[in-house]
Amino acid sequence: MPMREVLRCEHCSLVQFRTSNSMCRRCHKALDAEEVVATSQSLFSVDPGTASEDTGFRVATLVKEVRKARHLSQRQLASRMQVPRTYISKIENGKAMPTLGSLERLADALEVDICQLVRDGRSRRSEEASQILADPFLAEVARYLPALEPIHRSMLLNQARDLVRDQARDQARDQAKEQARLQAAGKRRTA
Repeated sequence: MPMREVLRCEHCSLVQFRTSNSMCRRCHKALDAEEVVATSQSLFSVDPGTASEDTGFRVATLVKEVRKARHLSQRQLASRMQVPRTYISKIENGKAMPTLGSLERLADALEVDICQLVRDGRSRRSEEASQILADPFLAEVARYLPALEPIHRSMLLNQARDLVRDQARDQARDQAKEQARLQAAGKRRTA
């Protein structure tokens, strides 16, 4: 079993295991300024040397995140895959690594592309940067990042991440509402 990295937050002094997004569990600030600087540098260049070397797969975390985003219980996901619930639990806790065939069935059950389940840290950061730069205002602000002090850069990038995450959450909520409305309308027609 791999060792988990223990870190102390520079902002609130909470001692904790490294989270999947490298943000403090209490104050939601970046746990290590070096990674934030590397992320901000990747906004301006495509040089792979500036990105963090964290390329390990995070299947367990991704499966859990996607399952929760789809509002599925482990039991429901297991039923869709036709496997025991304990198998899903073992995958999410990193105690079992699914085979390629299981990953395909898992992706089908979660209604996602299999690539979404096996993304590494670098591709996730690249996707996050693309989402941030898709906003015209944030793309304009990104031009000024190199001139900022590291702490100010970290604060700005955290706000940008929060904005993108909130927009994605709002979109998902709106889609769920629309889907529920359409289902309700369909039920009324059949009644």
